[in-house]
Amino acid sequence: MYRHFGEVDAAGTSPLYERVAVALSESDEALRAIKAAPARKRHPTVILAALHDLALAGRAPALAAAYAAADGDAAADAAIDTLLRMTDSVVAIAVRRKTRTNETGRCAVLYPAIAEVARRAGAHAVGLIDVGCSAGLDLQVDRVGITYSNGQSLGDPSSPVQQSSSIAGGRPVPTRAMPEVVARIGVDLDPVDVTDAEDARWLRACVSPDQPERIARLEAEMSLAAKAPPTLLRGDAVEVLPDAFARVPEDALPVVTTTWTLSHFPLERRLRFLHRLDQAAAGRAVAWVSAEGVGVAPSIPTLGDRRASGHSIIGLAVFDRTALRAEAIGRCWSQGRLLAWLADS
Repeated sequence: MYRHFGEVDAAGTSPLYERVAVALSESDEALRAIKAAPARKRHPTVILAALHDLALAGRAPALAAAYAAADGDAAADAAIDTLLRMTDSVVAIAVRRKTRTNETGRCAVLYPAIAEVARRAGAHAVGLIDVGCSAGLDLQVDRVGITYSNGQSLGDPSSPVQQSSSIAGGRPVPTRAMPEVVARIGVDLDPVDVTDAEDARWLRACVSPDQPERIARLEAEMSLAAKAPPTLLRGDAVEVLPDAFARVPEDALPVVTTTWTLSHFPLERRLRFLHRLDQAAAGRAVAWVSAEGVGVAPSIPTLGDRRASGHSIIGLAVFDRTALRAEAIGRCWSQGRLLAWLADS
């Protein structure tokens, strides 16, 4: 697993992690140390992030120096040494934490979809509820700048966070502005608070140290989120959603967003999630914007696409008391880096 990660997954994107992962795969002592972690916590992304966290915390200075120098051989030696000397610390971090990618591109999908669902619901203000929010970075969707390959742009062109996405097909995305966002609520089993020093360090640790562009982007995203921190609710989405809805002002449209979240739910929980949205709509209109694999989001049409086809469906649904209007409005690839808009503007 570690050799494959180094030679395939990290190759071309992180020379440091390529070298470190292969070195770990060749060290019997290192592999025995990794086996001290529960099986589900032995993946290279988890162990490498835990080692990086120790380096960022100043607890593994030799590893930190090797990472700063982008010295693959020194990093490999220091990673093995750190793992052997601090096995208990590495395992403790791995057990306590989940890896967080926080990849950009999601706002390029979310912004036009939220603006569109608000238009259809006649809403002049929205309250965003992001399920599986991690650090809640997507909840800043209205405060980032987005540029599309066809020259279109959305959001704030002066924002420190700028994202881009390529457009497939000839249909442009709608360029209407998103209504005022009056609530930002994140729901996660283990949310990350960007205003907490340890949580913020863990987000940094989940990025390989030789990817300066990703690190700079993450820093800008965390800084933006820290200026207006979202409300973070810890717990199972199905159980927590009623509390989230209650925090959205009555004169605003609650818009629930899921981006590659429901695939982690068994089918029964996905259906319960849908039922929870329907229950909330008994008192007022509720909207749902999704970007999920083909056939993952219940009630969202699949457009005849095959499951595991390599792309995702952008869906929107409006629950208005007794009515449910659900539609697939686009396809996207690589978590929003490429999208094809399908809905009429």
